[in-house]
Amino acid sequence: MLLKKIVKGIQLVKGENISIIDLKYKNNFICDYFVVCNGNSRNQVHAISQSVEKIIKNELETKPWHIEGLRNKEWILVDYITIVVHIFIEKKRYYYDIENLWK
Repeated sequence: MLLKKIVKGIQLVKGENISIIDLKYKNNFICDYFVVCNGNSRNQVHAISQSVEKIIKNELETKPWHIEGLRNKEWILVDYITIVVHIFIEKKRYYYDIENLWK
């Protein structure tokens, strides 16, 4: 349910290239999934993070455990413990390439 709501929040503000990385098979990993997406500007990256937070708060009555990256808005991480959302500006997403790192 949480995973679907996160994707919904991303899609509401036109987040692009949504990728879901299943990490459950990794032993002793910190979460079950990474959700990775990107926006076209810092403002859109911030809007995506706000949309995800709003959907989860309103529909599941849950707040993130931790948020990072709100200052520079190039890579915002929203941590829901079992799912970690990575929201990048496009250039940074392909520079860090976390999909290939964790697959």
